[in-house]
Amino acid sequence: MKAWQYGEYGSVDVLKVATDVRVPEINDDQVLVKVVAAALNPIDYQRRLGYFKATDSPLPSIPGYDVAGVVVKVGSGVKGLKEGDEVYGDVNENAVVGPKQFGTLAEYTAVEEKLLALKPKNLDFAEAAAIPLAIETAYEGLEAAGFCESKSILVLNGAGGVGSFVIQLAKHVFGASKVAATSSTGKLELLKSLGADVAIDYTKQNFEDLPDKYDVVYDAIGLPEKAVKAVNEKGVVVSIAAPISPPGFFFGVTSDGSVLTKLNPYLESGKIKAVVDPKSPFPFDKVNEAYAYLESHRATGKIVIYPIH
Repeated sequence: MKAWQYGEYGSVDVLKVATDVRVPEINDDQVLVKVVAAALNPIDYQRRLGYFKATDSPLPSIPGYDVAGVVVKVGSGVKGLKEGDEVYGDVNENAVVGPKQFGTLAEYTAVEEKLLALKPKNLDFAEAAAIPLAIETAYEGLEAAGFCESKSILVLNGAGGVGSFVIQLAKHVFGASKVAATSSTGKLELLKSLGADVAIDYTKQNFEDLPDKYDVVYDAIGLPEKAVKAVNEKGVVVSIAAPISPPGFFFGVTSDGSVLTKLNPYLESGKIKAVVDPKSPFPFDKVNEAYAYLESHRATGKIVIYPIH
């Protein structure tokens, strides 16, 4: 099969297309997915740069966490999926400890059934691929923070892949009393369209100096010292991008298909939408350009790779 891979850690230049990669074998608890679309996340380039080489799988690696595709083969222990099912998910249960050597930037990928869910019927594959890792990080992080109805939240980097889902989930699933979020000037209207009551332009205001303080600050950008100044006296900070001291905690996602299944009704009703960067989708032969764009930190929402062939 055709796949992108790298045999050493380094810049975008280490990524190469190979055409003779073997299709992965599946274990009893896995299905083989014909990949239709994939998406990139910051962790993809951090992994390629060797940030967690001590816990990574052996090189060479086929990168990619997010997938949307069709089940073409089913392991003997699989109970809920069958050939022909359209599915989506994050293929790595733990993002930094032992991520798969054979990821999603390939024609086929082997995935545990428990990490997948049926694709929302109203979404195409490119839209579905933009969702799994980001929405699971957003949802599980809110749960870990004890977020619930009537609480207030400030989302840092509200126009990013995770932040855009935190806004929507806080508003439409958890029932937040107030949602504030930060972005650059050109993305303020997007924040409001996602459900933010307060949109803060970080190029003009220091959010930590504003009088309003919040029950939860969700730091999806990596500003721990500032984030802790924006919580109220009983508040907590969820940090997904940098280590943090109390009242904050660092959070790492655990991939779980049941979270996607739980949120599918909100996606199918249109209450929650994937934010896909206007430059997406990138075709499969332009994956290196998609990585370069990801690493420019200019993307809005998610960067999608489609079609994959």
